Amino acid sequence: MDNNKKLTGPVQKILHVITKSNWGGAQKYVYDLATNLPKEQYESVVVSGGAGPLAEKLTEAGIRTVSIQNLGRDISFFGDISSFCKLISLFKKEKPDIVHVNSSKVGGLGALAARITKVPRIIFTCHGWAFNEDRNFFSLYFIRFLSWLTVMLSHTTITVSERDFHDGSRMLWVKNKIILVHNGIKVPEFKEKDESRSFLSDLAKNKGVDVGENDFLIGAIGELHKNKAYEYTLEAISLLKQKDIPAKLVVMGEGEERKELENMIDKLSLKKDVALLGFIGDAPQYLKAFDALILSSIKEGLPYVVIEAGFAGLPVVATNVGGVKEIIDDMKSGILVQTKKPADIASALELIYSNCEKALLFGQNLRQKVEREFSLEKMIEKTMGVYEGK
Repeated sequence: MDNNKKLTGPVQKILHVITKSNWGGAQKYVYDLATNLPKEQYESVVVSGGAGPLAEKLTEAGIRTVSIQNLGRDISFFGDISSFCKLISLFKKEKPDIVHVNSSKVGGLGALAARITKVPRIIFTCHGWAFNEDRNFFSLYFIRFLSWLTVMLSHTTITVSERDFHDGSRMLWVKNKIILVHNGIKVPEFKEKDESRSFLSDLAKNKGVDVGENDFLIGAIGELHKNKAYEYTLEAISLLKQKDIPAKLVVMGEGEERKELENMIDKLSLKKDVALLGFIGDAPQYLKAFDALILSSIKEGLPYVVIEAGFAGLPVVATNVGGVKEIIDDMKSGILVQTKKPADIASALELIYSNCEKALLFGQNLRQKVEREFSLEKMIEKTMGVYEGK
């Protein structure tokens, strides 16, 4: 499909709704859709909780945004009631042709509000089912019910990985409402390796971490959230240090787990080895600074950072969760490890450190895979088909 080809008919208004305005995978997905859907066919408006990098980037790109202050990830009875009422009011005012909700919590609230206000088409994108998170049995049972309800309220649910597609299809009475559309991205405009390494080394030095020319520089990009399970990466770095491997870890991302991670860094005596840089705008452009990328998550959908690392030709060590194995072929284009296994993470990183030829081959194979299968154009085309009910 030629996305630049003008089709007959009125422009359809889409309200893309997402819980938070930070900058994570789901936010990037919303940004890419809102800024790349053909404007002669779709008018995109993005609704999010509060202000943040997503809203700032969208404003710069000329996309209208709406902020709902009480909308957040954590459950808050009065805050959620307030957000729900505001969504109903907004949908009545905007009269969208399509409401596209993202993430578990606002998925349910937004889909119900859209049903009440008789929005013609409701789309829900699951960026990893919340019932696959590390929670107690009763919480997971309740979350599974809410996930099912969100799918029932929506006309179509998009899953971004085969794992999530199969998990969703096992729910009662919803199999025909679920479709798989892999995430796709434009090739990032990478900074050269020396420039990127110098930039990140300067930032790390400000945090008390000196990165030497011969250090094994490991990168991580993502929100400091429990699902990212950075504690297992920190334990792996500690194990590498015990083997006198000159490993340094640089993490680009911010979040509520910062204090816990700082305490753990102190406890493991890693203050000179691990730098939490906080949020870095356009962080993927610096990927070539690293010798390896680590993803130690316990829950994912289809992580953008692994695709981005592929375009950068980086060797990746990642936990086998969500759709990660759809990107990485174990021991061919990267290394997959089980969750919560710091020793396995350390062993995989040690292999990359000690075998340059193998590391180079991993990066080359991953680049070929992502170039072939995870383009933004393919994602946009398939999503437009969902909007049009195909």
